[in-house]
Amino acid sequence: MSGKYIVVFKDHVSQSEIDKYINEVNANGGNVGQRYDSVLKGFSAQIPESYLQRLQAFQGSVIDYIEPDSIVTTQ
Repeated sequence: MSGKYIVVFKDHVSQSEIDKYINEVNANGGNVGQRYDSVLKGFSAQIPESYLQRLQAFQGSVIDYIEPDSIVTTQ
């Protein structure tokens, strides 16, 4: 089963490293939607559970955080 997530990288991570992770998500059955490179470095994607666990192993080194993608509203 896949879920939708936002993956945010640390400031020191190069665009070529992020591209590598994007390619890996797509190669492992995921689907990258939006790419973010102005306010933060990262992407949103539908990521299979099996590959999500591999990405989570990089939290703290190159990945700052991974969180479920959801709708945010303000009042």
